[in-house]
Amino acid sequence: MSGHPPSPGAARTVEAVPSAPPIRVLLVDDHAFFRRGLVSVLEEEPDIDVVGECGSGEEAVRSAARLSPDVVLMDVWMPGAGGIDACAGIRARAPAAKITMLTMSDEEDDLFEALKAGADGYLLKEISVDELPDAVRSISDGQSFINASMATKLIGEFTALAKRDSAARPRPAAPRLTGRETEVLRLVARCFNNKEIADALFISENTVKNHIRNILEKLQLHSRTEAAVYAVREKVLELD
Repeated sequence: MSGHPPSPGAARTVEAVPSAPPIRVLLVDDHAFFRRGLVSVLEEEPDIDVVGECGSGEEAVRSAARLSPDVVLMDVWMPGAGGIDACAGIRARAPAAKITMLTMSDEEDDLFEALKAGADGYLLKEISVDELPDAVRSISDGQSFINASMATKLIGEFTALAKRDSAARPRPAAPRLTGRETEVLRLVARCFNNKEIADALFISENTVKNHIRNILEKLQLHSRTEAAVYAVREKVLELD
């Protein structure tokens, strides 16, 4: 190996840093005109790729198996099998896909049934075109994304679940969380997403993710929803 530095005129090879692959999105809605509008919005984003469209729950299951999307945006009510019915099939055939309902329905029952069926989020079609791409990015990153008005209803359901659970059975002593973990848990229970938690606590989103992972491990829980119910039940977060 020569000890001489390269001459000033010598060519230098610069290795390009590979960019992340685009987020693969499957759109499921029985209104073709609405789907076209979503495509026009999302395809403007260089990091988002709409890989498929379909108009029913049955088609959604088949398309998810074939296309392996990162994110599925799906209506609740469609002819034949609706979005809620399709969740289990998509989960079985494309387990890595993040499923979010994008719907006109602001009914509590639809929200709860969608989350029980395995949906990762619930958005109303009133979402602005400016917000939608960021919502897709957050969903792809593993965050639960729920419309603000629906999140309020969800918190009310957490309270009811917690009260029923508290009356049903005694519980062992709760594992000890750090002060910061408790702060994060309170915000999770208020349906804050990772960015909102990071902004509120002046920490990075990666730090938020680490705290949430530690919280779930300590409490032996599997999801943010379970963590939110736990927070209300254990009076980590007091709700009226």
